[in-house]
This record gives sequence, C-alpha cells and structure tokens, in this order.
Amino acid sequence: MKKMKPRRDEEHEERQNYLGCSPSSPPSCSSFLRGYVLLFLLAALSFAQPARRPNILLILSDDQGYGDLSLHGNPYLTTPHIDRFAKGGIQFERFFVSPLCAPTRAALLTGRYSLRTGVWGVTHNKEAMRPEETTIAEILKGAGYRTGIFGKWHNGEQFPYTPPGQGFDEFLGFHNGHWNNYFDSDLLRGTQFVKTKGYITDVLTDEAMRFMTKHRAQPFFAYVPFNAPHAPYQVPDKYFDKYKAKGLDDTLASVYGMVENIDDNVARLLAHLDALKLRENTIVIFMTDNGAQTDRFNAGMRGRKGSVHEGGSRVPFFLQFPARFKTPRTVATISAHIDVLPTLLELCNVALPQDLALDGRSLVPLLENKPLPERTLFVSNNGSNEVKMFPGAARTQQYRLVNEGRGYELYDLLADSAQKQNLAKDKPEITAQLSQAYEAWFRDVSKKGFTRFPIPVGYAAENPVLINAPQASFTGKVRFQGKQGWANDWLTDWTNDSDEISWELEVVKAGDYEIELRYLAPDIGSDVMIAISDGKNSAKAAIAKTTITNHPVIPDRVPRTEVPERNWVEAKIGKLTLSQGRATLRLTKTGSGAVEVKALRLHKR
Repeated sequence: MKKMKPRRDEEHEERQNYLGCSPSSPPSCSSFLRGYVLLFLLAALSFAQPARRPNILLILSDDQGYGDLSLHGNPYLTTPHIDRFAKGGIQFERFFVSPLCAPTRAALLTGRYSLRTGVWGVTHNKEAMRPEETTIAEILKGAGYRTGIFGKWHNGEQFPYTPPGQGFDEFLGFHNGHWNNYFDSDLLRGTQFVKTKGYITDVLTDEAMRFMTKHRAQPFFAYVPFNAPHAPYQVPDKYFDKYKAKGLDDTLASVYGMVENIDDNVARLLAHLDALKLRENTIVIFMTDNGAQTDRFNAGMRGRKGSVHEGGSRVPFFLQFPARFKTPRTVATISAHIDVLPTLLELCNVALPQDLALDGRSLVPLLENKPLPERTLFVSNNGSNEVKMFPGAARTQQYRLVNEGRGYELYDLLADSAQKQNLAKDKPEITAQLSQAYEAWFRDVSKKGFTRFPIPVGYAAENPVLINAPQASFTGKVRFQGKQGWANDWLTDWTNDSDEISWELEVVKAGDYEIELRYLAPDIGSDVMIAISDGKNSAKAAIAKTTITNHPVIPDRVPRTEVPERNWVEAKIGKLTLSQGRATLRLTKTGSGAVEVKALRLHKR
C-alpha cells in the first residue's frame, strides 16, 4: 500500500541567529546583550511565524439536484441557510460532476476523472478506487492537517480502499452506496460498527462538529458527505409533515424534508465554526454529487441522475473563505469536481506531489475574478458489465455534445438551456471537433482497463474483514434479492447443490483464517451443510434453521425499491489456511431447502 511521506515545509524550518559579546566584555554587557538577544529572537520569531493554514469544511449531499434549493427557484422547498451561504460567498453557476455517486467522489478526492482512478460503476467492487491513487486527504495529512470523513464513502469496502487506507485519520459513516436505516443507525467508526442515536444527518453533523472542536488548534480537513436525500425515504416528522401540508406526494415530501434537514445542519456547522472563532480562516464548500434521483423540479434542465445531459451532472457549488474573498459574486465559467483538489491545495499553500498528474485545474483565478482559458469537460456513464464509450458527453462554455448510443447530438446551452434543439446537422464542424475530443479523452482515461478488484484480506488495520454479497460471483439459480445487487443486497434462491457462490481475494498475509457465514434459512432441513474452499484447503459445517425478521424500526415513508434491513444469523464454518496471493473462495452447500447469504467474515488468527 502506498504511503505519503510527510512534507517538509520551508515556512516551518527553524532559523538560528547568533549574537554575543567579545571575551573581554564585562558581565553587565553580557547580561544586557543576552536580554537584548532574547527580545530580538522573540520579536523575530513573531514576525517569522507563517500564518496558520486554513481549515477546510467540504460538505457534499447525495442525490440533491441543482433544482433542490429555493435559491434556484424551487417553488416548494425552503433552504434559507444554504441560500444565505451561497449569496454571501462565491457561486459557481456552471459546475459539473459525474452523473452517479461513486465516480463523483473519486474525481473529487483525486482531481482526476473517475475512469482514470479505476472507478467504473456503483456496486460489485466497480466503485472501488485504486489504492495507489493519491487523495487530497493524503496530501493534506502530509502537510500537517488532521483529516476526517463523516458520512458516505462509496469508493471501496475493505482496507486499503477505505477512508483509513486513503488518508483519513477519523471516520464515522459507511462504505457502501447507500444505507438502509437513517434512525439510530449502526455506523462504522474506523473499522468497527457502533450504535448511534438520532437521525443520521444530525449524527454525522454532530461528529463533524466534535472533530472540528478536537482539532481547532491545528489545520483540519473535515469532509462531510451526507447520504441524504438518497433513498430510502426516511425523514423526521416535522420535515415530512411540512411538505405533505403543501400537497406533495410522499416521495417529494420525503426528499424535500431531507434537504431542509440538510439545510438546518449546514447552519449548525457554520454556527459551530463561528463559536470556535474559526470561520474567518476556514474554506467552506457546499456541493452535491449528481442530479436529482427522481423526476422533479430541476430548473428547466434536461435529464436527472444517471443522464449525460445537463440535468444529470450540473450541480450547486458554493464557496466561502472570508479571510481571503470578501466580495460575493457569481462565476459563470464552467468548472468541475476534478478542480476541487488543485483549488484547495493552492488556497492552503500546499504543494502538489511532483509526480501527480491531474485532470483538474485550480479555480483560484476565478475566485480572484480573473479569467481562465477555455476548455472542454467530459463525462461518461457506465452502468453495465463492461465499460463502453457511450453514453457520454463533452461540455464547453457554450455547447454540450451528447451521445447516448444513438449518435451525436449538439446543443447550444447559452441559447437553449433546456436542450430542445439538436444542432448536430446545423453545426457539423463543432460536432466533429467535440466528438473527436470526447473519443480521444475516453481512450485516454480507459487505457489502464477495468476490472473488479480482488478483495484484500490479511491487513492488520482491518481484521476481521467483512465480505459482502454484492462483491460475489455465483452460478445457477442464485440471484440477488433486489435484482441489481445494489449496496446492502443479499443472495437468494440458493437451493441447488450444484450452484456455488465465490469471491476473489488478495491475501496479503498468509495464515489461518476463521470463516463465519452471515445467513438466513427458514425452510432448510436438518441435513444442510456449508463448505468453503480455496482450492487447496476446505472447511465444512452444518447450519441451523432460522427465522426471518426485519429491522424492528424502519420508518419508510415510501415503499422502498432497495432491500430491507434484516436481522442476520452468523454461523462458524471453520478455519482455512490461506497462502499469500490471489485466491478464489468458493462456497457450496448440500442438503434440502434454500439459503440466503448476506456476507462472509474472515478473521485472521
């Protein structure tokens, strides 16, 4: 696993000054000069001390579209605190991200397009970012920052793909694409699950505030990726009831209620910075990760989450840094998630690693009301089992070129913000120029290829390791309960003895591993045996019949399309001696009845 070396900052190097009397000077001269030297050194040090680097508070919400703010004309929603924050800072009017969650997060953390980082989906380990990628957390940590993330990660489930492996000192949240229960949630603190109390967005805000208080005496990077308003649709009564009273359906009332709750928590975070007297020297960013996940108000833009049209990837982006930028204004120049890392590093006077090749560029000139050269931004959306060139899009200051697999379309966004008039035939030169640029970009970011990374086991930093069902391969009639295998899903219809479930591993340290199966089996006979093998060694155990119970309190406002949260049973299967290197772990069964599989737990002894 890569390690960032601490960076030596010249501003913090010690400086030696030498003064003294001659050997023949009287004692009074020596005492006087010693006092003078002391005063001189203290004064010199006070002037030589560099200004403290700014803190960073980066707030990211999940599935909140550009239109999910009253600032942007939403006729139902109330977001006074975010609106006030935007109006008091710098608003980027044409800011773009990826059309899906995990790709946006990888690009945000690395300053590189997500396909270049190895991220090409949102589940089945396609969302995992290569551990050798350098994140902003690693760079800032090397410059003396304390780093914390509080919320949704979605760039890998096992160390070193996780926050502790990618530069974060502290972590409370979850690894997956979404979470199943927003009240009194079980969340990961580092690598261990803990029980929390309250609504999840409030809990994550509390944790971020605790982190900022704890590290107020040194620069910190607090990354707060809220998981709302992503489904499931769970929200406290006071928010839901407010929007139901406006005549909205349950889905919209839930979404808008979650957004207003985010708005209240943004206010809490800002007020906490004020109370700590840190607001002036803290860079605060509010942004979202993709377009709205349902068809709702989106400021007249075409497309929503998942779309390569404007509405799928244009999002709010607001920045305040009171110590440096005093005048509120709006920036119309196009910018993107890949620009956040170089912008923050320049604002914090932290050098980029010399060998780090970025796709983004610093937006500091735009923050200083200076122009930047025009450029083209690119986006793709791959949700299939292979990475394809289309759907994809190219965006310039004026045009959006789109290809959803049916040929190129061209739109003039300055004249046609709703993308109603396809100009591809009317402007063939521009269409050809942008299509060639898009295809060259796609080939470039795809040249390393794409694969489902093997699951690492054996790191001391994470032991035991939980390996989940969506990371598995399987044969026969076995299928995902939720059909697609999104986060939190499990495998069902495991009835035939000829069917098997398998996981690809990367064993980083050889040794004995105890294997536990997380499962449910309400209809099996007493003869069911589960066997596990790596092709060299195997273990086998009988499993008991179980009952099925869902989580006792899941206050969904809308019937969920994701799977519910169940109470799973764990059974010890036995011990395997695993050799270092790649291994395929195969799970088989014998006996009558069906078994549902949620996960395996491997504990190195």
